[in-house]
Amino acid sequence: MIQELKNNYGHLFEDALLNEINQVGTFKEVPEGFKMMEIGDYVKAMPLLVSGAIKILREDNDGDELLLYFLEKGDTCAMTLTCCVAQTKSKIRAIAETDAKLIMIPIQQMEEWSEKYKSWRHFVFESYHNRLNEMLETIDSIAFLKMDERLLKYLVEKVRISKDNTIHITHQDIAYELHTSRVVISRLLKKLETLGKIELNRNYILMKDI
Repeated sequence: MIQELKNNYGHLFEDALLNEINQVGTFKEVPEGFKMMEIGDYVKAMPLLVSGAIKILREDNDGDELLLYFLEKGDTCAMTLTCCVAQTKSKIRAIAETDAKLIMIPIQQMEEWSEKYKSWRHFVFESYHNRLNEMLETIDSIAFLKMDERLLKYLVEKVRISKDNTIHITHQDIAYELHTSRVVISRLLKKLETLGKIELNRNYILMKDI
């Protein structure tokens, strides 16, 4: 695990902190689609993402989801940090977007390392800053972009995360994550296909013009 840490966090953390993470952290591999955290769960550990991607979602009172942002290599989740510090229940759902590798850090180390290591404090504050900007971008998209623009932006982000122009997802799943109806998504996907931006297939979407 120490080599994984050095490869992904060596530019952020000093050797002493890397060694402590190696001693107390738990290495974890999760498959695509694995639910890592559910709304209402108590957070007992903070994830450091080594590889892959995780999507963070919110849910309304009717059970409909909204995609907030993606976590990628070198990231951690601001929502998790907040729950760790306040010892409150999770307000988000975390699902592996791709196969992922993580190092889980016990929450009791959070405060100790914040006092002990300047690099850790900087990492935590930078994580809050980045996730806040991503949530503001999500809010801006909902408030200012038309649904077809949101859909195209969503598909482009999917391709960027997976590094694959082929997106294996149902129209219903897209509708869930963009908080709209399957009928709307199907209509807009057909429009994007007519414009030559995508190709619709039975079980996948091929991005043609990114």
